[in-house]
Amino acid sequence: MARHGTFDFEKVRLKAARVIGPLKPADEHGAAQRDMPFSARRTNAGRYLPEPYLVYFLLVDLLGFNDLGRWEKRAYSIPVDFKGRAYFVEHRKLGLGLFAADPSTQEEDAMEVVRLIQKAVRAARPYFEYLATDAAEGSKLNVTNHSRSLYERFDYLRQLYRAKAHEAEVRCQSIRFPAWELKREADWLGLSAVEAFFSWTEHVFIHVAILGGVCTTGRGVSDLAGADWAEKFKAALDVDEPETKTLYDELIVIRQQLRNHVAHGAFGKDGQAFRFHSSAGAVPLLLPYKRNRQSFRFGSGAELDPTQAFDAIERFETHLWEGRRAAVKLYIQDYELPAILSMSADGTYDRARASDQGMVDFTEDLVAQMDNAANMDW
Repeated sequence: MARHGTFDFEKVRLKAARVIGPLKPADEHGAAQRDMPFSARRTNAGRYLPEPYLVYFLLVDLLGFNDLGRWEKRAYSIPVDFKGRAYFVEHRKLGLGLFAADPSTQEEDAMEVVRLIQKAVRAARPYFEYLATDAAEGSKLNVTNHSRSLYERFDYLRQLYRAKAHEAEVRCQSIRFPAWELKREADWLGLSAVEAFFSWTEHVFIHVAILGGVCTTGRGVSDLAGADWAEKFKAALDVDEPETKTLYDELIVIRQQLRNHVAHGAFGKDGQAFRFHSSAGAVPLLLPYKRNRQSFRFGSGAELDPTQAFDAIERFETHLWEGRRAAVKLYIQDYELPAILSMSADGTYDRARASDQGMVDFTEDLVAQMDNAANMDW
């Protein structure tokens, strides 16, 4: 096992082994007595260990240390020998730690064990990079899901906009002041809410695409994440379906209006900031969108009206979770579960969402499994 593809595994292994030096695998029948994992106590030094997965990859996968396996409230236990005394590197429910028989007399050596592991983790960085790159090409990945929290941000801003707009309208019908300031603040909130809507959809479209079997590898998800909003939309929904196409066209216009106002410093990327001098006064000039950039025409560009935008947005919200997608709303939006690419690749999601009840049962079973794993209830 000298090489993994173009990666020189043995070179990195030898470097990490030299760095970790005096730290050796412990013999569970010698320095690490069989009952010691249950009596060993946490050292203070263990608080400075690197991330649990880096320690595991270093000691077990790269250097071949023994893992005693899972136990109640324990994900792994790696016995190590330093100066003839046993220690255990363990990932427990309360976090990763270094455990010793008598921390009061072993704390100084325990700190040296941690330093050696820290140095070896730095030496093994090329191996970790190789693992990450290799994993990204396949399907043994979970994709973090923030759909619910992003939606809640959007909905919060939308409600603030409506409250402020209502207050402005009430004051406009009276002599109270200043209604115009309230209207301006409402428009600001409206723009922020529309921005938040597109932020949510940029994210949720990827998860819908994964559960729909469109993206099954890390590379595919990465490519889709880097694509524009329109491509994400098309990966999640079928724009050949008439209602979907109608909503897509409406949202594209809203997105363009938003980008012109917000993403281009309120000038607009098509020349909306120009006004030419004439006997009729200042006349707005507009560079036509996606046409000859040397050609001007009259106009100031379409303004984003939050109320009209929310009308289209809310029709789209309803449409997004209709039909077969209704079965995945619980998974993506309500429980905010990560998308598991291996389940997309092997058809697990497709089978689960064949019926609403099937998806409910699958989702609730997965939640229970994740809760047990988080609690280390093996």
